Amino acid sequence: AGAAERSGPEPVRYRTAEMADAMLGSEALAEQPVLLSAVPAEASGGPAGACDGAAAGDACGPAREQPVLEPVLPAPAEEQNGTDSAKAPKVNCEERNTTGMERFTLQILNVSQDLMEFLNPNSSDCTLVLFYTPWCRFSASLAPHFNSLPRAFPTLRFLALDASQHSSLSTRFGTVAVPNILLFQGAKPMARFNHTDRTLETLKDFIFNQTGIEARSDVAVTEEDWEGPLPSVLTKGIDWLLLFSVLFLAAFVMYATVRTDSIRWLIPGQEHEHQE
Repeated sequence: AGAAERSGPEPVRYRTAEMADAMLGSEALAEQPVLLSAVPAEASGGPAGACDGAAAGDACGPAREQPVLEPVLPAPAEEQNGTDSAKAPKVNCEERNTTGMERFTLQILNVSQDLMEFLNPNSSDCTLVLFYTPWCRFSASLAPHFNSLPRAFPTLRFLALDASQHSSLSTRFGTVAVPNILLFQGAKPMARFNHTDRTLETLKDFIFNQTGIEARSDVAVTEEDWEGPLPSVLTKGIDWLLLFSVLFLAAFVMYATVRTDSIRWLIPGQEHEHQE
């Protein structure tokens, strides 16, 4: 009897926290200690003598580790560097030696000159090539900005050629529309300028993103750039290739129309042949 008084009333176990909250509201069980079982459907009692010699308030049976909930902190987000300077250049260009050079300008190829003669396949130097036509207004608006690029990037080479006079190159490199700008490393095309906003700043960003070479900050479009060497004024002339294409298309349509059986009877002298 003395041992029973020292040990106190037997603690009550509940399977879930919801059951404990519901039973704790009653006054009859308000003074009894409550233990929550961490294992579902665990028997509340134990075999006789399992708690002999245990101190008051100790649980029966083997010791069990109680589950501990610890807050999980989100992993720190990886720092992202949005600047283009942290990116590795896509094309490793070999910068040319500018010692003794005072004037930096682009070179325009004539009809007899071949582009592949100006590109060295055994080197890793970079050349920016512009495919243009003198009668294209987009080429004319791009001209002053492209004329200023050699001063902004003196260690690179810049070439321009009339796409209508070098049709084989246009077909080879897929320059369907003009103006078209390609970045060459040696004799291999590496990147194409695809921006619709063709200004000095967008051209600088394109070259920097591809090569990692920074442009000179003091370069801007001047009045001399509007004058040349690439013309910024449209040249009026006859596009013989376009004219030949239109004439060929018109002749083909007329031939197909005459050979059509449904309208041959409209042509004088073809009625009997149509009836036969």
